[in-house]
Amino acid sequence: MTEASYFKAFRNIAMTREGGVLEARYHTDGGPLQWGADPGSIHEQLGEAFRLIGDDPENRVVILTGTGEDFCRKPNGNELKVPSDFATWHRIMRESRAMFMNLLDIDVPVISAINGPATIHSELPILADVVLATPTVKFRDPHMKIGVVPGDGCHAIWNMLLGPSRGHYYLLTGETLSVEQAHAFGVVHEIHEPDMLMNRAREIAAGLAARPIDALRYSRMLFAQPLKESLQRELPLGLALEGLTAIANTRGAQDV
Repeated sequence: MTEASYFKAFRNIAMTREGGVLEARYHTDGGPLQWGADPGSIHEQLGEAFRLIGDDPENRVVILTGTGEDFCRKPNGNELKVPSDFATWHRIMRESRAMFMNLLDIDVPVISAINGPATIHSELPILADVVLATPTVKFRDPHMKIGVVPGDGCHAIWNMLLGPSRGHYYLLTGETLSVEQAHAFGVVHEIHEPDMLMNRAREIAAGLAARPIDALRYSRMLFAQPLKESLQRELPLGLALEGLTAIANTRGAQDV
């Protein structure tokens, strides 16, 4: 097992690597990840972590997973407050671009092993090339529930993978999408019991890691390009409109 200097640099991401397969496990204090958006929270950490993972030539395959029974289901009450000022939204916009684009700039195959409900930033794990899930997985987007535009990347990804009509329904209604539905729509590729999830992810990763590195890199680049184009086109406007609705909610529409 090899280790790089950045493996222990992030308080919400635990990393290990064996045979060229890097595993990044999201967590909060060793338990399921609770989403935060304050400076230094997971929202900021992911962009930098993905950049370092992508820059490391020792990584041949990447597995992303969560901790315990949830992938990401709860907000961190100490780290997730709806920003009400433009300066904070500017930071959020920069971090969001880094989070998505640096993930897609990882030029080797990425596998998501979704260990439980993903109801906050549900679009992140489905950006992987291979998406595995347990029977307990469900997806839901919370934006409309709190009265803000679902524009922080979820709109681009879900509309692309589900199709615009089905994606709009999912985002506007706050629908809970079961793992079986996600599998039928092609968003989830395999469903495995929790005790077999990581075994299957590692099995696929080991098979891929044995392939020529150039084939791995250039295949990932090819597959990621349409997603990059969608996010580059859709993310700035989406975040701007989400920010306007968030500020309107906290200040009153007459102050915007």
